[in-house]
Amino acid sequence: MEKLRIDKWLWAARFYKTRALAAKAVSAGKVKLAGERVKPARLVQLGDELEINRERDIMEIIVERLLDKRGPAKIAVTMYHESEQSVQRRADTRDQRRVTRAAEPSYGRRPDKRNRRKIGELLGKREWQDR
Repeated sequence: MEKLRIDKWLWAARFYKTRALAAKAVSAGKVKLAGERVKPARLVQLGDELEINRERDIMEIIVERLLDKRGPAKIAVTMYHESEQSVQRRADTRDQRRVTRAAEPSYGRRPDKRNRRKIGELLGKREWQDR
């Protein structure tokens, strides 16, 4: 096999759960081949460079193997090679998200009855006493 549809390859390489989701992502411009938007029927071949935008992460990969059937994850990982800059950029953004998440206030769990009463007193709401 020398060429394969891009949506089928993305599905077989386990980037998307279904071919329909892969085709939808390609049509939406979330997958680029050599920096250009393509259609789901576009053929990929060995050595092609893909840019895949998955939610917050952008992966730059090189196609190393073509399989038209979806197999185990261990085999799917051998179908492509991610560039070092892409791996580093994803690690940096992951660390950045972790730092911003840690800086956000955490309220823990919902207040219990006693704490709700205290909050009501602080806000000047004394409806709970009227009952």
